[in-house]
Amino acid sequence: MTEVKNYNEPELTKAVDLCSPDGRLNREAVGWSRQPLHNCNLTGSPLRKKRWNYWAVATERCLFSATLTNLDYLGLAFVYLIDFETNFYHELTIPRPFGRGCFLGNYVGDDVFFEDEKMSVAFKTGSSDTEIRVDCPSFKGDVLSAALRVNYPPAHETLNVVIPWNDKRFQFTSKQNALPAEGTIKLGPEEYDMAGGFGCLDYGRGIWPFSCFWNWASAAGRAGEHTIGLNFGAGWTDGTGMNENGICLDGKLSKISEDVIFEYNERNFSYPWNIRTALSDRVNVTFEPFFKRAAKNKVLLIGSEMTQLFGRFSGTVKDDAGTAYTFENLLGWAEEHHARW
Repeated sequence: MTEVKNYNEPELTKAVDLCSPDGRLNREAVGWSRQPLHNCNLTGSPLRKKRWNYWAVATERCLFSATLTNLDYLGLAFVYLIDFETNFYHELTIPRPFGRGCFLGNYVGDDVFFEDEKMSVAFKTGSSDTEIRVDCPSFKGDVLSAALRVNYPPAHETLNVVIPWNDKRFQFTSKQNALPAEGTIKLGPEEYDMAGGFGCLDYGRGIWPFSCFWNWASAAGRAGEHTIGLNFGAGWTDGTGMNENGICLDGKLSKISEDVIFEYNERNFSYPWNIRTALSDRVNVTFEPFFKRAAKNKVLLIGSEMTQLFGRFSGTVKDDAGTAYTFENLLGWAEEHHARW
């Protein structure tokens, strides 16, 4: 069992390369930052490199997600839409051998795009926003067209972390949430207005071990006069001296440099979850799911099993100064994921 402890996580303030010229981890890149600073110059390590941009935009009515990923041996473009009012759910995945046609850059702000007769995906990032465009001629029999804009308020801070398993296995992740969103999603005769919602980016670039496990939780919303974003993780960062735990309070990031414990019923994921800090009272949150998304895939030795729950977060978190923020019913998700990839 991994020892529970506070971490001594260095904060980075200057641009840095993730890798040294030989493809190993640049140790000067290990740390966290309030803005993306890393050039994710992955090289070598055939079939082990993992790249993805995952976007989710949620309102009280629905959640829409679009992802482009390249696992070296396989590329995937996938989108899903959940209507919380009707429980409509559909997901479309387009695979590409060896990631052909999946264009993902080395920087968080790089444009991302994918084109196929069944689906096109594009993320275009400017100085103050990201435009998300998705078009599918047949999404469960209807035409899907998504035109969304996720805005970056001035001085909004994000959670950017390098996880160092060792010099050959490491990951940079940028978790960006509580970002105001707008735009529309059209599915056949149905139209979803995404104004007033929040966007969340999960950006990942790294060289991963073959087998891994993680929990991830993310939520965003308003509590009185405050805007609150939550990002918690466990499992995959254990024993590395770094983690992906942080809270974004009115655009200001507070890094949580200790383990966060996920307590949930593995036989029934729909029961309430408790998420709390291991050593302090900085995080004490209950997550109550109301919708489950599950995916299980296996091809020879490669496979993944994921259960993602969508629901409401309530509880209390504390910022770096010890100020407590109490909230109810923030919309978000929590997941358990096992991968052999």
